[in-house]
Amino acid sequence: MPKPDPATRAWKERLTAPAIKHLLAGGVAGAVSRTVVSPLERMKILFQVQGPQPASYQGIFPTLAKMWREEGMVGLLRGNGTNVIRIVPYSATQFAAYEKYKRLLLEEGKEELDAKRRLTAGALAGVTSVSCTYPLDIVRTRLSVQSASIGSSGTPKKLPGIFLTMKLIYKTEGGIYALYRGLSPTLMGVAPYVALNFHSYEVLRKFFTPENKSSPSVSHKLLCGALAGTFAQTITYPLDVLRRRMQVTGMKAVGYHYKSTWDALTQVINQEGIRGLYKGMIPNYLKVAPAISVSFVTYEACKDFLGVS
Repeated sequence: MPKPDPATRAWKERLTAPAIKHLLAGGVAGAVSRTVVSPLERMKILFQVQGPQPASYQGIFPTLAKMWREEGMVGLLRGNGTNVIRIVPYSATQFAAYEKYKRLLLEEGKEELDAKRRLTAGALAGVTSVSCTYPLDIVRTRLSVQSASIGSSGTPKKLPGIFLTMKLIYKTEGGIYALYRGLSPTLMGVAPYVALNFHSYEVLRKFFTPENKSSPSVSHKLLCGALAGTFAQTITYPLDVLRRRMQVTGMKAVGYHYKSTWDALTQVINQEGIRGLYKGMIPNYLKVAPAISVSFVTYEACKDFLGVS
């Protein structure tokens, strides 16, 4: 059998490098986990973006029924295509960046990071992944909202897709700036969220790992992911609400407009009280536990399959 030429061998080595395998494992983990909880994710967004006017969507089961009645199965998965397109590079970048930052921050002579360095690696990974994929996050939010019957706007007969929505935002709302509206509360929320998420998961994973084993069982991994995600989301949730509000501000369907993140925070508290910053918290809890659990377990399974630590 002829040996591959040096150029082919070099490309093969690049494509099978640990960083590429981490990207692939993270991408698969993100796509699987988000699809599993897509109806709950859309419900959370609808609750978050409803303003002080009487809410069209109230309660978990009535909202699921309303989405099904008005839009069918498509309504339950509305925006999931964009979310998967966004989450694959987002999750891939986040997991791969976390592994990279862990190696960079690891002190010489030690085998694992201390709490401070692990939190730093998670925060940097969160900032990196969000910065790379933020315009798709705005589009995902708009697609989730534009077909909903919020207020009296009604549902448009023909809905624009991913690229047309992005083009409309760019052309009519301020160019590149509009595609990154709400980035500041996102970064303020995602840095501690990802940091707490990864740190909590690794601490819990170590706690549940038997003495004679290298990792806990799948059920314990699921539990670790659920607990880690729930804890991290509880701490950072108000910033997630502000992010969603800034992403849809100015849309006719929502009926409000904010000049800045601070203006959004002030108006929400004045008009809706502190509870306004926690809209959608219950479906978020229902979503985050299975989403984070499935994400971590899928990621570790993919790493094992690809033979990377």
